Amino acid sequence: MSQTVVPSTNGASALSQPNIVAANWFASMSPVERKTFWCCFYAWTLDAMAVQTYVVVMPTLILLWGLSKSQAGMLGTSALLVSSLGGWLAGILADRFGRVRVLRWTVMWFTAFTFLSGLTHGYLPLLVMRSMQGLGFGGEWAAGGVLISEVISKESRGRAAGTVASGWAVGYGSAVLLYSIVFSFAPAAQAWRILFFLGLIPALIVLWVCRDLAEPQVYLNQREGLKKRESHLLEIFQPQLVRTTVVSSLLAMGALGGNYTILTWLPTYLKLVRHLTVLNTGAYLGLNILGSFTGYVVSAHLSDKLGRKKTFALTGICTAITLAVYTLLPLNGTAVLLLGFPLGLFQSGIIAGMSATFSELFPTRVRGTGQGFSYNTGRGVGSFVPLLVGYAGGYTSLGTAIGICALCSYGVFLIATSLLPETRGKELSERLTGAYASD
Repeated sequence: MSQTVVPSTNGASALSQPNIVAANWFASMSPVERKTFWCCFYAWTLDAMAVQTYVVVMPTLILLWGLSKSQAGMLGTSALLVSSLGGWLAGILADRFGRVRVLRWTVMWFTAFTFLSGLTHGYLPLLVMRSMQGLGFGGEWAAGGVLISEVISKESRGRAAGTVASGWAVGYGSAVLLYSIVFSFAPAAQAWRILFFLGLIPALIVLWVCRDLAEPQVYLNQREGLKKRESHLLEIFQPQLVRTTVVSSLLAMGALGGNYTILTWLPTYLKLVRHLTVLNTGAYLGLNILGSFTGYVVSAHLSDKLGRKKTFALTGICTAITLAVYTLLPLNGTAVLLLGFPLGLFQSGIIAGMSATFSELFPTRVRGTGQGFSYNTGRGVGSFVPLLVGYAGGYTSLGTAIGICALCSYGVFLIATSLLPETRGKELSERLTGAYASD
């Protein structure tokens, strides 16, 4: 039986039969869609590797430099906090200069400061390098998230964007794998520097792959229409969009506050509280990362099948339950190991749907601005949660501090989810004079 192909309004193509699209969404991609997918996936993988390299070396720096838990938490928070500014700026620039161009700029920026982090010799210099790094990786998501959502057809947008997000698990896994290898063959005092230096190699590969990537057609059409009417960066705070901006920011705040708490403190918890060796820590994190990758992919498919809101609610509730058991109940080593998989699965399942959802919430003319601001405002505010864990860890056990702080964040996430409109299947075209409701 022949298959009818119909063009979508965002420049992509989709098979008309929903069941065929669901089964063959990746195979049915055009060459442009597939190239865009892999460029965004590689960039997000590199982003995660850069961020999580610090996380896996944090226990070493605590011992080598005599850092307090609050200082270690500040090093983790600084990059996340500054990334909120980087994400907003990159979103504005992506609306003005193009999604692809800004994606390249951000990759070069955070790679440079990741490399320079390996040359530091104390808390304050590393704090500066980590903060500057945050500008880049905050901007990378803002540009890449809009890019993949605008190129892929509406029928497969959730799956494609969510699968791109699984690159975070691949990057995190790469950081843990390199940590296990490098720290097994080099003294700790040199090994942590080597890990920061190694990030330069995959960055050059990513930039080469993305060298001739094209801008989304829906963006080019919009820019042509805006030659006589420029959008204003404060439009996302005007009456027709302000509620969307606030709710999406709260959603990101809750999701990322909990997510970053786990990502930042889990390796330290396993090493300093559970007293695991380098290799055992790698094994425990490996199962957690496998669950994380699975969660991205499964949730990406559920997002298109069940809808954005139901998927957020399901993964949010399951994350809260698993996290409470993992951190607040007395568990033996085997239970901690096995629970790492569902913890990673549900925790990352939340993140998988955010890129597509945020792109669907904002019109094309301010999509980069709105998505960049909302996600990264949430990231900036949420970045204080790992810092709170560091301070709370001085008064209670580290596991209890992680559990309580993260659970509060996921509570905010579930409240925001209840306020979201359902956007599954929304076209990313707009009338130039239309408001959000008619986009």
